[in-house]
Amino acid sequence: MQVQIHTDHHIEGTEAMGKWVSSAVTDALARFSGQISRVEVHLSDENGGKKTSPENKQCLLEARLEGHQPLAVKHHAANLNQALDGATDKLVRLIESTLGRTARV
Repeated sequence: MQVQIHTDHHIEGTEAMGKWVSSAVTDALARFSGQISRVEVHLSDENGGKKTSPENKQCLLEARLEGHQPLAVKHHAANLNQALDGATDKLVRLIESTLGRTARV
Protein backbone atom coordinates (compact mmCIF):
# COMPACT_ATOMS: atom_id res chain seq x y z
CA MET A 1 0.00 0.00 0.00
CA GLN A 2 1.43 3.31 -1.11
CA VAL A 3 0.74 6.43 0.99
CA GLN A 4 1.01 9.82 -0.72
CA ILE A 5 0.92 12.94 1.44
CA HIS A 6 -0.09 16.40 0.23
CA THR A 7 -0.21 19.59 2.28
CA ASP A 8 -1.47 23.05 1.47
CA HIS A 9 0.95 25.98 1.63
CA HIS A 10 -0.05 26.75 5.25
CA ILE A 11 1.18 23.39 6.57
CA GLU A 12 4.85 22.54 6.42
CA GLY A 13 5.29 19.02 5.10
CA THR A 14 8.42 17.95 6.94
CA GLU A 15 10.03 14.52 6.66
CA ALA A 16 9.09 13.76 10.28
CA MET A 17 5.47 14.65 9.61
CA GLY A 18 5.49 12.48 6.50
CA LYS A 19 6.74 9.50 8.50
CA TRP A 20 4.15 10.11 11.23
CA VAL A 21 1.24 10.39 8.76
CA SER A 22 2.37 7.40 6.71
CA SER A 23 2.78 5.26 9.82
CA ALA A 24 -0.62 6.29 11.23
CA VAL A 25 -2.42 5.53 7.95
CA THR A 26 -0.56 2.25 7.40
CA ASP A 27 -1.30 1.08 10.95
CA ALA A 28 -4.99 2.04 10.78
CA LEU A 29 -5.51 0.28 7.45
CA ALA A 30 -3.16 -2.69 7.98
CA ARG A 31 -5.87 -5.35 7.75
CA PHE A 32 -6.93 -4.02 4.34
CA SER A 33 -3.40 -3.52 2.97
CA GLY A 34 -3.75 -6.36 0.45
CA GLN A 35 -6.82 -4.71 -1.05
CA ILE A 36 -5.61 -1.09 -1.09
CA SER A 37 -3.15 0.00 -3.73
CA ARG A 38 -2.83 3.64 -2.69
CA VAL A 39 -4.00 6.13 -0.06
CA GLU A 40 -3.75 9.86 -0.69
CA VAL A 41 -3.64 12.10 2.37
CA HIS A 42 -4.49 15.80 1.96
CA LEU A 43 -3.81 18.00 5.00
CA SER A 44 -4.95 21.59 5.04
CA ASP A 45 -5.52 24.61 7.23
CA GLU A 46 -9.00 25.87 6.34
CA ASN A 47 -8.36 29.39 7.63
CA GLY A 48 -4.98 29.73 6.03
CA GLY A 49 -3.34 30.55 9.34
CA LYS A 50 -5.18 33.91 9.53
CA LYS A 51 -7.48 33.17 12.43
CA THR A 52 -8.14 30.27 14.68
CA SER A 53 -11.41 28.47 15.00
CA PRO A 54 -12.28 25.31 16.89
CA GLU A 55 -11.97 23.05 13.85
CA ASN A 56 -9.80 24.67 11.22
CA LYS A 57 -7.56 21.71 10.31
CA GLN A 58 -8.79 19.24 7.71
CA CYS A 59 -7.66 15.79 6.66
CA LEU A 60 -9.04 14.27 3.48
CA LEU A 61 -8.20 10.62 2.78
CA GLU A 62 -8.77 8.91 -0.55
CA ALA A 63 -8.23 5.15 -0.77
CA ARG A 64 -7.95 3.12 -3.96
CA LEU A 65 -9.46 -0.31 -3.37
CA GLU A 66 -8.96 -2.96 -6.02
CA GLY A 67 -12.17 -3.47 -7.99
CA HIS A 68 -13.90 -0.41 -6.48
CA GLN A 69 -14.27 3.28 -7.13
CA PRO A 70 -12.00 5.45 -4.96
CA LEU A 71 -13.31 5.98 -1.43
CA ALA A 72 -12.91 9.39 0.19
CA VAL A 73 -13.54 10.78 3.67
CA LYS A 74 -12.92 14.13 5.31
CA HIS A 75 -12.55 15.17 8.93
CA HIS A 76 -12.19 18.63 10.51
CA ALA A 77 -10.54 19.10 13.91
CA ALA A 78 -8.62 21.52 16.10
CA ASN A 79 -5.24 20.04 15.15
CA LEU A 80 -3.73 17.74 12.52
CA ASN A 81 -3.43 14.78 14.88
CA GLN A 82 -7.15 14.81 15.65
CA ALA A 83 -8.01 15.44 11.99
CA LEU A 84 -5.93 12.44 10.87
CA ASP A 85 -7.32 10.17 13.60
CA GLY A 86 -10.91 11.14 12.77
CA ALA A 87 -10.38 10.64 9.04
CA THR A 88 -8.71 7.23 9.46
CA ASP A 89 -11.57 6.09 11.72
CA LYS A 90 -14.11 7.17 9.09
CA LEU A 91 -12.14 5.48 6.31
CA VAL A 92 -11.92 2.18 8.20
CA ARG A 93 -15.71 2.18 8.70
CA LEU A 94 -16.29 3.06 5.03
CA ILE A 95 -13.98 0.28 3.81
CA GLU A 96 -15.64 -2.23 6.17
CA SER A 97 -19.04 -1.18 4.87
CA THR A 98 -17.95 -1.30 1.23
CA LEU A 99 -16.30 -4.71 1.51
CA GLY A 100 -19.21 -6.02 3.57
CA ARG A 101 -21.69 -5.01 0.85
CA THR A 102 -19.53 -6.68 -1.78
CA ALA A 103 -19.31 -9.91 0.21
CA ARG A 104 -23.11 -10.11 0.46
CA VAL A 105 -23.76 -9.60 -3.24
